[in-house]
Amino acid sequence: MQIINRVIKGVNMDKNSMKVNQNNINNEKNDINSMQNDINQDNIKTKSKINTDEIAINAILNRGVIKEILPSVEGLKKLLLSGKQLRFYIGADTTGRSLHLSHAKNFILLEEFRKLGHKVFVLFGDFTACIGDPSDNLSARTVLSREKAKEYSLSWVEQVRKIINFDDKENPAEIVYNSTWFDKFTPTELMQLFANSTVQQMIERDMFQKRLAMNKAIYLNEFLYPMFQGYDSVALDVDVEMCGTDQIFNALSGRDLLKKYRDKEKFVIAVGLMENPLTGELMSKSKNIGVFLGNDAKTMFGQIMAQPDEMIEILLINDTRLSLETIKALNIKNEPMKAKLFTAKEITKIFYGEDEALIEYNNFINTFSNKTFPSNAPVVKVLDKSISIIDLIAKCDESLSKSEIRRLVKQNAVSIFDKKIEDEKAIIDISNEKEGLQLKVGKKLFFKVVNE
Repeated sequence: MQIINRVIKGVNMDKNSMKVNQNNINNEKNDINSMQNDINQDNIKTKSKINTDEIAINAILNRGVIKEILPSVEGLKKLLLSGKQLRFYIGADTTGRSLHLSHAKNFILLEEFRKLGHKVFVLFGDFTACIGDPSDNLSARTVLSREKAKEYSLSWVEQVRKIINFDDKENPAEIVYNSTWFDKFTPTELMQLFANSTVQQMIERDMFQKRLAMNKAIYLNEFLYPMFQGYDSVALDVDVEMCGTDQIFNALSGRDLLKKYRDKEKFVIAVGLMENPLTGELMSKSKNIGVFLGNDAKTMFGQIMAQPDEMIEILLINDTRLSLETIKALNIKNEPMKAKLFTAKEITKIFYGEDEALIEYNNFINTFSNKTFPSNAPVVKVLDKSISIIDLIAKCDESLSKSEIRRLVKQNAVSIFDKKIEDEKAIIDISNEKEGLQLKVGKKLFFKVVNE
């Protein structure tokens, strides 16, 4: 709570230090109103019926996905019970090709508010992705090109379509890109935006304080990032922003900007980051760690099974809508493998359908319980008649470095036809392997290698 209070204190603007030209802000308000009409003309009048059932609202607020509501839970609940259609949004910078399950939980939660009848926006930060969010980073992020950010956003749209309804006839979720308004900004408008904050307020951020203590650079684009993200709230005229707990500072910046530009209050719903409770490790699209959406059912099932036991309950609470009673009845502590198989099947079913989930469930049982080689193992074609074991594995899985492969060989984690490969310099003869050499790497990687 001390950290939150400090963040709120940092974001609440000191009127005596701001010296903002009120006429400029009034002009900006007019520009924003005009832009908002362009963004959302078809939503000026809504026919959506708002569900104000208190039990349904409490189920959403109390499930355990939400960690903090600012300025108060009571205030948001009162608004949800009022029958007014609220405008929700969640944003994500398109900094990688695939989203992961920690992102998915946010879209699942947003869909619940849409189903209550509220207007929801999925914002892809194609502009802000090219700046680089400094949140929780002790060094500057790699800055993306606009072309790469757009490429990633197209992939993300398809991934989240599985969990949020963009095609509902009465109240569809709406996709927006923040380049829509920022590309139109003039230098004058940028200066007016930046005049709403101070160096002292920005420098209070924990990650900036850590960098200063470590004598690491803070780049100006990172420094101004909260103002850009904050302005998204103004452009969309939202009532509620959803974000991760690492984004509270940015979200509160938006809350203050919305108050200045539109004289409107905004609630912030901060959701957990699904970190491992023992190690603190987070899923990360930029670091390629976690369970990702942009692959196939087999990969998702395997990635869930690879998660440590302490993540089972976290995945079930955040990425399914099974009742909390059902989750408790799984007896995760005493039967973790059974619970993990159940979890992998349930989540894979959400994204790929029941049939695909059942296929991967049975494949996993046959492969790891019955010790059979999976019939759907990927086929890798090799032109050479012989190849070193290191090069062969590198060809099968390009994500593995050669040093990682050598380590796996030394750990006796590589086998061909169930025979361990103990020599990292081994040369594998595949000249007669027309049916497929059965290669196993680690516990969960299987390949059929054929010679062409």
